Amino acid sequence: MKIPTRLYLSEDEIPTSWYNLRAFMKDKPEPMLHPGTLRPVTAADLSPVFCDEPIKQELDDSTPFIVIPEGLQSFFRAYRPAPLIRAYFLEKELGTPAEIYYKFEGTNTSGSHKLNSAAAQAFYAKAQGLNALTTETGAGQWGSAMAMACAFYKLSLTVYMVKISSEQKPYRKTLIETYGANLVPSPSSTTEAGRKILAEDPGSNGSLGCAISEAVETAVKTESCRYVLGSVMNHVLLHQSIIGMETKAAFDKYNVKPDVIIGCAGGGSNLGGLIAPFMGERIENKNDIHFIAVEPASCPSFTRGRFAYDFGDTVQTTPLVKMYTLGSGFMPSPNHAGGLRYHGMNPTLSKLYHDGYLEARAETQTDVFNAAVYFAKVEGILPAPESSHAIKVVIDEALECKRRGDKKVILFGLTGTGYFDMSAYAAYNANTMTDYIPTDTDLTKGFASLPNIPQNR
Repeated sequence: MKIPTRLYLSEDEIPTSWYNLRAFMKDKPEPMLHPGTLRPVTAADLSPVFCDEPIKQELDDSTPFIVIPEGLQSFFRAYRPAPLIRAYFLEKELGTPAEIYYKFEGTNTSGSHKLNSAAAQAFYAKAQGLNALTTETGAGQWGSAMAMACAFYKLSLTVYMVKISSEQKPYRKTLIETYGANLVPSPSSTTEAGRKILAEDPGSNGSLGCAISEAVETAVKTESCRYVLGSVMNHVLLHQSIIGMETKAAFDKYNVKPDVIIGCAGGGSNLGGLIAPFMGERIENKNDIHFIAVEPASCPSFTRGRFAYDFGDTVQTTPLVKMYTLGSGFMPSPNHAGGLRYHGMNPTLSKLYHDGYLEARAETQTDVFNAAVYFAKVEGILPAPESSHAIKVVIDEALECKRRGDKKVILFGLTGTGYFDMSAYAAYNANTMTDYIPTDTDLTKGFASLPNIPQNR
């Protein structure tokens, strides 16, 4: 039977529970530590910063399935299920015997998968009786999604956007402000953290670590306000597991079994959400899927980072997280066009990578955009630069299948569209886009910011 171009799920088949990957892991990720006591953090430690229900989810590594509240399910029905598409045109153009599928998360107004967790965190904030939220954003997808969710749930929002991104992506800034959020390029002079960073580096282009510092500071100093974030934390990966749950349901419905699953990796939310139910079965020896994380060569936390406890922000105020990291002081190159610019990686994915369940590859910017344009011409969707990292490796894997004559089934996550990234595409078209790979000296500077604690020795 010929597989249709779109593997449809009905509205009634949208998952009603999230998949908690940590509950299926034999060896759990290391706990977050309080930076003062170096003891595992408690809910009370986190409550001044995060919303109550996400804190419970963050600390829960034993409940396999966590129910999605009915009110949130209703919101999801506005744009889910997201399409799962067979890339017949790409297969034909490559001349590969491989079957290629992509889960496309770009059909909502925010343009990416980020809305899945933004809606959840805004829902819980509203249910808790809060009035305001703060957050950071790099390339702008998360800020856009959070602004959209806060507008829906009638919450005020302040977004600290990495300064270089706010300059490179003015239309993302406009979208965020159109939904009513207050956008502040970071580092800024509006917070103590921002002023400290600017005093040390007046020309700083910013980083997600900088923006996190400012957003957390504002949250704890503002009444009835909490901080929310779009990647790295385990509760965010949990919310994004709806991507993998939908994908697996559609594959089961059409009797398709993936051999390779590929996703871009910055903080890990999209990759973790896509692979969650498949990885859970892999851990239980129910499949032998090959999982590949693809990160930018300019911010290579998996492939060149250290597995250590580190702060989540530049000013070093957050709990300590055991993850693959370049150091909270690492500053990505300003020529880096997409997102995927965080210094660390989700602790669950870091543990899986450390234990050999994941392969990681780093790709240069121009190679990624070559793949993006190739995909756009063949499949008709202009992909986000982040997703294009995965597309680069999908093409590599498909061509390897062609060389070997292997008929593998390849799945990747198309996290969103690139229509707010036209300045990057303009640079690519004008041949002014450049690659930057940090030197060992660059990385050494970042590693110097790692906390000197017994757990890192």
